[in-house]
Amino acid sequence: MQYGAVLEAEFLSRPNRFVAWCRLDGETVLAHVKNTGRCRELLYPGARVLLQRSPGEQRRTTYTLLSVWKGDRLVNIDSQAPNALFREARAAGTLDLPGRLRSEVRFGGSRFDFLLEPADGPPRFIEVKGVTLEEKGVALFPDAPTDRGTRHLRELVRALDAGYGALVVFVVQMEGVVVFRPNDRMDPAFGAALREAAARGVGVLALACRVEPGDLRIQSPVPVDLGVNPGTKSGLAQPEREG
Repeated sequence: MQYGAVLEAEFLSRPNRFVAWCRLDGETVLAHVKNTGRCRELLYPGARVLLQRSPGEQRRTTYTLLSVWKGDRLVNIDSQAPNALFREARAAGTLDLPGRLRSEVRFGGSRFDFLLEPADGPPRFIEVKGVTLEEKGVALFPDAPTDRGTRHLRELVRALDAGYGALVVFVVQMEGVVVFRPNDRMDPAFGAALREAAARGVGVLALACRVEPGDLRIQSPVPVDLGVNPGTKSGLAQPEREG
């Protein structure tokens, strides 16, 4: 997917999860943040970020914060990108998932990102998650506790029991990772639910992206390791949870 012209700026602060103050060409500007996650290891004072100019009468902000450098690695943090990237990769044949694709389809108490209806075989529910957290080449999800993500996994298992196929796709919004793992230190319930879902037959796929200024696309699969992360018993005190 293309963002068009982007502008390099310096991240200053994030007064709330929706906006950030940045310094652009010596001027302090307010930018919309297209990711309500914490992103604490990425968005710190002095970090180099990329902004897109997005003027409009319905917006408080003239700019949108799209990506941030973590050392030499550019990380896209646009939470709307993974679904679009999944659609693009499938249409381009990068992902071998033929069939009719429907968006935002409800099953039970959840609305999944997609329902794939192949010519042969059962329909398959697909849930797509964006990954922006990386540690020493390991892509980790989630970066904040997510009751919603755990609920989605359990609902995918129920869909399997009802005769549907089920797949969860982790779109890693960066290059250079060597493996994907559930982030048990942050949310052990999600990790347990992912392992249970995989054991029951839910497919688990991780995909790395090529990230360049103004351009983003799915590049290649990433190995998935569902073993327990080192340090699972430490660092578990996280008071707030994502809805």
